[in-house]
Parts: sequence; structure tokens; C-alpha cells
Amino acid sequence: MLERMKKYILIGLLFFTGLGAFAQKFAYVDTEYILKHLPEYKSSLNQLNVLSEQWQQQVDNNFTEIDKMYKAYQADQVLLTEDMRKRRENEIIEKEKQAKDFQRKIFGPDGDLFQTRTKLLSPLQDKVTKAIGEIAKAKFLDFIFDKSSEATMMIYASSSYDVSNDVITRLGYKPGSVIK
Repeated sequence: MLERMKKYILIGLLFFTGLGAFAQKFAYVDTEYILKHLPEYKSSLNQLNVLSEQWQQQVDNNFTEIDKMYKAYQADQVLLTEDMRKRRENEIIEKEKQAKDFQRKIFGPDGDLFQTRTKLLSPLQDKVTKAIGEIAKAKFLDFIFDKSSEATMMIYASSSYDVSNDVITRLGYKPGSVIK
């Protein structure tokens, strides 16, 4: 009976040890928290805020000028000939179009502010990502997730878990033959 019990304990230990060998190791980081500890990040954000405020002031000035033009037009409208009214209306419309184009150029999805932000922050984000990868390898982690964004994002994954080529093969194609 004691021999049998020892056998079960040994089998149990081997089983749990075997499971541990196949266990994947996960970790998470908060990149927002990490970035806030970098002086370069704070400096870059300050630069972006100063630029943003300057550009916003220009946008506000443009629209203030348009508002003044419109109010002057309304005050003078009864005194203007048809030709003069159309010319002033066209000037206001053109000025408004230019102001909106400027606003889009600066604050649009691919605008100057976005490009400047990318230029300033990408090197810092790359630096953090590289450090995360180094830590993952040093601590034998398989996956690292970022908890700072609403949608959890994987920042690091051990290449040994990439089954992309297996999927390509399963679909009947040859890995490495990329369509150009």
C-alpha cells in the first residue's frame, strides 16, 4: 500500500512538472506609466503642447478675422452694389476656406501636429519596446501585454509561438513566397 502511494505521488510530481515545462509565461506592462517616467517624454509633450497652443491661436485668429469681415459686410451690405456684395461674400468664403484648410493641415489626421507627435514620440516608444523585448528574453517570458490602452495589446511575443507559416501551409501555400 505504501509502495502504491509512493508510485502515485511520483507520477503526480512528474505530471505536474511536465505541465510546468509546457507552461507559457505571461507578463504585462503599462507603457503609459513607463513613458511618464522618461524626462524625454515629458519634454516632448511640452514641445507638442506649446506647438499646439501656437497653432490653435493661429486658427482662432483666422476665424476671428473672418467674423470681423462678416460683421463689417453685414453693416455695409445695404450700401454696397450687387457687384461689391458678391466680391465681399467671395472674399469671406475664400478666407473661411483657407482657415479651414489651415486647420485641417495642422490638426487633421495626417496633419502637422500628428506628424510632429510621431517624430518626437516614436523614438521613445521604440526605446521602450526594445527594453521590453530585452526583459522578456532575460526573464524567459513568452508574451508581454500592454495594459495602458483600452484594447489590450501584445507588445512582445516569443517567435517560437508564431504559427503563421503553419497556417500558410495548411491553406495549401508555400511560406516565404510573398505575392508582390
